[in-house]
Amino acid sequence: MSTRKASFIAGFFVLVIGSTLLPGARHVLAQDSNAQGTEGNRPPRIAQFVALDECDPPTFNAALGLAFCKNVALGTFGYSTTLSNLLAGAQAGHPSPNWDFEPDSMTVPQGTVISVVNQGGEPHTFTEVKNFGGGFLAPVNAPGETTAPECAGGFSTVAVAKTRIIQGSTSLIPNLSKGQHSFQCCIHPWMRVTVNVQ
Repeated sequence: MSTRKASFIAGFFVLVIGSTLLPGARHVLAQDSNAQGTEGNRPPRIAQFVALDECDPPTFNAALGLAFCKNVALGTFGYSTTLSNLLAGAQAGHPSPNWDFEPDSMTVPQGTVISVVNQGGEPHTFTEVKNFGGGFLAPVNAPGETTAPECAGGFSTVAVAKTRIIQGSTSLIPNLSKGQHSFQCCIHPWMRVTVNVQ
């Protein structure tokens, strides 16, 4: 093969490879420079919490109303909790660990939007409280537990009703100030979260 022909082939491959790789490299660099842009240009950070429960539809709905518990429960395999077992455990000071916010705590930079998704079968609240305490339903509180003032009055209080998260819905909490924030469910008060904003 002549030197001229070999140079032509090598040049052709450099051109083809360069035209397919370099635009991608420029695209990656452009995305990276956007990611490093000023805070005002970036979309807000989102920190997600998930509300979980394992309510047993037959027992909850019989007592609380048709379709109150919309959980896809696998009771036959032990993946649901009857209403009577939930109440008994809470009153004995051993609330069901199947009712939980995940994760239990998180540290986030200021400006982060807190997203709370209810993947459980019944309603919950994500209510900010000064100090953790009981909820507005006495039968679900631990013995001697006093209702957190922010939960008092239940859903008849607008401040509590605004923190309600219905099954399958999401609640967004923007603009938390720096410092430690405590959130709990005012229905199931052992569901608790601490958010540290830095």
